[in-house]
Amino acid sequence: MKSSLVILYHREPYDEVVENGVTRYLPKKSPNGIVPTLKSFFKNVNQGTWIAWKQVSSKQRANFEKRIVPEGEGVNYNVTRIPLSADQVKHFYHITSKEAFWPILHSFPYHFTYESSDWENFKEINRLFAEAACEEAADDALIWIHDYNLWLAPFFIRQKKPNARIAFFHHTPFPSVDIFNILPWREEIADSLLCCDLVGFHIPRYSENFVNVVRSLRPVEVVKREPVPEHITPVGTALAEPEMVSQLRYKGQLVRVDAFPVGTDPDYLLENLRKEKTQNRLGKIREELNGRKLIIAAGRVDYVKGNREKLEAFGRLLERRPDLHGKINFVMTCVSAAAGMRVYKTAQSQIEQLAGRINGRYAKLNWIPILLFTQPVPYEDLISYYKAADICWTTPLRDGLNLVAKEYVVAHEAQDGVLILSEFVGAAVELPNAILTNPYSIKRMDEAIDEALAMSEDEQKERMAKMYKTVTTYDVKYWADRLFDVFGHMTHDTKDGSSQEAAVV
Repeated sequence: MKSSLVILYHREPYDEVVENGVTRYLPKKSPNGIVPTLKSFFKNVNQGTWIAWKQVSSKQRANFEKRIVPEGEGVNYNVTRIPLSADQVKHFYHITSKEAFWPILHSFPYHFTYESSDWENFKEINRLFAEAACEEAADDALIWIHDYNLWLAPFFIRQKKPNARIAFFHHTPFPSVDIFNILPWREEIADSLLCCDLVGFHIPRYSENFVNVVRSLRPVEVVKREPVPEHITPVGTALAEPEMVSQLRYKGQLVRVDAFPVGTDPDYLLENLRKEKTQNRLGKIREELNGRKLIIAAGRVDYVKGNREKLEAFGRLLERRPDLHGKINFVMTCVSAAAGMRVYKTAQSQIEQLAGRINGRYAKLNWIPILLFTQPVPYEDLISYYKAADICWTTPLRDGLNLVAKEYVVAHEAQDGVLILSEFVGAAVELPNAILTNPYSIKRMDEAIDEALAMSEDEQKERMAKMYKTVTTYDVKYWADRLFDVFGHMTHDTKDGSSQEAAVV
């Protein structure tokens, strides 16, 4: 049976576990993030397919099972896996994606590497994804592609299925035209994305950047402009946009351009927060704090995440505020990158050395100011830290959206807490009641942490109540429902110039 919904995403939607020599594909133990939301779209179809890549050895390839069905109640989709060798993965993901595309997407062109990038390998893997999608998709299927790793898949799919409905969602920032056009392969990427019926981004700034890129490279017609969505700040912050292009036309293809920030799952977070195990962990954290203030920063090793800038700001805080010694703790979860991610080795070394220097200077027998986690923190522990923390310090130099900020707001349920948020994360245009700061400025970073520490309980409650309303209204269900509605009314122009509206997925 062909699938009416085909999702292309690099991550597999299950945990692969070997028990007594038998491989099982079980629901994820830590189902936070975007994967559960994408899986929820299959509830509305008779049959769906998820396409991901899987690294295999030459020995494993001989008996590789391409198509599997994950375990779980009511599973109505299969997973088609693209087998890749370790060398293919290295050049596709670790080098080309992370060393060529990632720094451009986040506006760090001096990290860009061209010589080591393998564009032909990237094209080949995108072609394999496209072929798998076309094999699985029914004639009227929606093919939904996720993120920059699969930039070229729309082009290959459109060649094989001219009347397919193709949607693409960009999970990272999309940079300004002068940065993006550094990429030597800019025309091929633009041509591929212009094959889509819908191209989605988190916020209007990113969608406008995309529009400017394709207009710089191709004779694209702007069909429609409109104001930004009502809950998005239209002016006054670094990433604000008052209006956005919502439709383009190129070579007869109508391309819808949209901005819809991914939400968090408040019900799931609060349900887990109220579990006895989590409450016990929360009680232990508060007992260990013994009245000290807690600052939390959650993320991973990456030069775009602003980890070094946060640590430096915390060191300056302790230097100018001796009265805080022994009265404040900074917990930073900074998960190490996967093996083979050479671009992050320097970043991790800097973070570890800086945290060590600050602790070495200020620590006492009964007080270590910084607790640095470089391994993944269990979900129950993380949300306990969110709840216990007086301040959440979320100041990447650039970030597509940042769900940590939204999760922290949910955990405090409009009661207390302070969110310090970088102006350069997508979530900043949704959460103007956070303390917005510029992580590139020493002065602004110092002012932000001072303001957070001094904020009254009444002001905390007032700000958090406004943000709580936003994150619980525009949550992940709102994101999914809105997309489902867009997909249901999405048309594709036919060769004769008419327009066909597809039934709801």
